Amino acid sequence: MQNTDKDMLCDELLSQTISASETEAAADEDCQSDELFEHFSIVVDKGQSLLRLDKFLVCRLENTSRNRIQAAADGGNVLVNGRPAKSSYKVKPLDRISIVMPYPRRELEIIPENIPLDILYEDDDVLVVDKEAGMVVHPGFGNYTGTLVNALTFHLQHLPMFREGDMRAGLVHRIDKNTSGLLVVAKNERAHVDLAKQFFDHTIYRRYVALVWGNIEEDEGTITGNIGRNPKDRLQMWVFADGSDGKHAVTHFRVLRRYGYVTLVECRLETGRTHQIRVHFAWQGHPLFNDERYGGDRILKGTTFMKYKQFIENCFRAMPRHALHARALGFVHPATRKEVMFDSELPDDFRALLSKWETYTAAASGGREPLDEVEL
Repeated sequence: MQNTDKDMLCDELLSQTISASETEAAADEDCQSDELFEHFSIVVDKGQSLLRLDKFLVCRLENTSRNRIQAAADGGNVLVNGRPAKSSYKVKPLDRISIVMPYPRRELEIIPENIPLDILYEDDDVLVVDKEAGMVVHPGFGNYTGTLVNALTFHLQHLPMFREGDMRAGLVHRIDKNTSGLLVVAKNERAHVDLAKQFFDHTIYRRYVALVWGNIEEDEGTITGNIGRNPKDRLQMWVFADGSDGKHAVTHFRVLRRYGYVTLVECRLETGRTHQIRVHFAWQGHPLFNDERYGGDRILKGTTFMKYKQFIENCFRAMPRHALHARALGFVHPATRKEVMFDSELPDDFRALLSKWETYTAAASGGREPLDEVEL
């Protein structure tokens, strides 16, 4: 049996007795990040002889083609000793190599579905969609149809990236099924690589609006705590305050409106971990309103009066999901290199929920500033 091109490259590598130290950081795991890219760091062994960078990496990284590595290098996403390097760079002993790439293609039978999408912006490189609550971003267990990727595959079926059965075609980040709001999608490999690097560098601007239980004392602040899988419940994420597990996560917030028993906050993400806003605020004792996974679907603050209980149940019916909306998204356009910014208005269910709280607190306080006059 003949070797594949990659096998022959690796045989060549081994015949030259070339080796490298173990990879320091493996790819960001799917279950611990909403950002769909992977990052590797490698320190080259002292016995390394000169070899092209792309040939070296194709043997060091599993399930990674030479084309993916070359695309990453062309986009400036392969750094050697902190500086962008070309594929032709000759690897030297003790070089420190860092590479960021979109996740590799995962094949699945993607059925193009003519699902309406609220597209705020589209050009030859990117598409910005305002996702409605209830839509899963990409196919997975129990959700093989009706996802954003199924809709994108139909809408963009003329593009090579969306004809190959890739369950993550064009995606560099995602938001939860029941979170509404903005997502950027790459329409070609160049844009895909560029956006992945921006997410990795934390230069993407993301602003969320959330309604949380309790009256947050500070007008603004920062929540920092490693996030990983809950060891006792695999469906939940967990904050490892001592840093013993999980991945570094930072959420900045400021208060927009106080309703006494609940607080409307704006959140700015510095990192993008799975359920980050939801788990960070739950950890602080302020779970998102009606967040069933983290205990926000119970009456956590307020009175024992029957009328209040009925009021909360009406609020839950008005917004039968956790109260979180991806309000703003900004990035550097992969082609024009200009900063672009997009905003999404609060959806009807979120507006209806806030209107109920406005009415409730106005009755208690004798009137207050209309919600429309509050900067969101």
